[in-house]
Amino acid sequence: MAAPMGRLLRAVEKPLGRGLNASRQVCQGLEGLLNPVKLCPSVSVITVRTKKRHYVPPRKQDSSVDQEKVARAAGLVIRQQYMERSINISCTAGIFDPYVPPEGDARMSSLTKAGLKQRAEQIKQSVASQLAVRKVKEYDQEFSAKQFPSKSQDIYIEAHHCLVSFDKVMLHKLVTERCYPDMVRGNRFKTIRWKFLQSLEAPRVVHIRCPDMVSKGNLYGQVTVRFHTQQTLAIYDRFGRLMYGNEDLPKDVLEYVVFERHLVNPYGLWRMHGKIVPAWAPPKDPIIKTIMIPGPKYKPWEEFEVKNIEVPKPESVQLNK
Repeated sequence: MAAPMGRLLRAVEKPLGRGLNASRQVCQGLEGLLNPVKLCPSVSVITVRTKKRHYVPPRKQDSSVDQEKVARAAGLVIRQQYMERSINISCTAGIFDPYVPPEGDARMSSLTKAGLKQRAEQIKQSVASQLAVRKVKEYDQEFSAKQFPSKSQDIYIEAHHCLVSFDKVMLHKLVTERCYPDMVRGNRFKTIRWKFLQSLEAPRVVHIRCPDMVSKGNLYGQVTVRFHTQQTLAIYDRFGRLMYGNEDLPKDVLEYVVFERHLVNPYGLWRMHGKIVPAWAPPKDPIIKTIMIPGPKYKPWEEFEVKNIEVPKPESVQLNK
């Protein structure tokens, strides 16, 4: 078929003339389309599927330090990287202007120099608290310095009950993100028995502050409440041995607890934020730890014999906060 097709193309070229390059190119294109040999692909370009590789070795890349050195050597300016740390704006990171309880929690005589100084400081703190109450009432219209102590006492009792029962979901609603780690730290593998017996004195508000954080309008309310209660506390270790306290021995506890609320947030709640421990507070009782006393070593063929071995008592260690 190729020979008659060639004669046909040469017959077409004769009347057009030999000087017409356009006609020659058209004829070459027609010959290529009509020739089946030229349409068949070459054997060398046929793709053949090889064995499937289940593992692709990783590509060797330079480390970020090497890339940075090469970029600096080439004269490129690399942007400085800043280490950013996430913050939580639902609560503050501490207690602003903490309340300093008077020594012994007693009022000195106004006739002495120390008593006059203490009285002047109380007046100054009360004025600042009155200004803070006005700011708090702008966002929380139901806030009252007279009714808040009873509400705060309910929050205090419920938070400790959740701590005893390890109800983390409810505990997050009653304490802030700053107070939560302080309450649950070290409680793993321990059993806590806590009971609220009675209030020896009515709780009262002693300090109110309204600080801001991050921006000027981001306000928080912090209220310090004085609690004088009677409680029982006992902590057992993972072996069931008593570490601290006694369930049958009630103790009088004097605490200054700080409650906080994010005032700008319309759905914010008053939660326990922390405690103020005065410098004159008495030290806590030592913690009794369970330790393993090494006994006599026996060989596999020997039998255990009960011996009267005197167990040395561990020395009491005082842990000051």
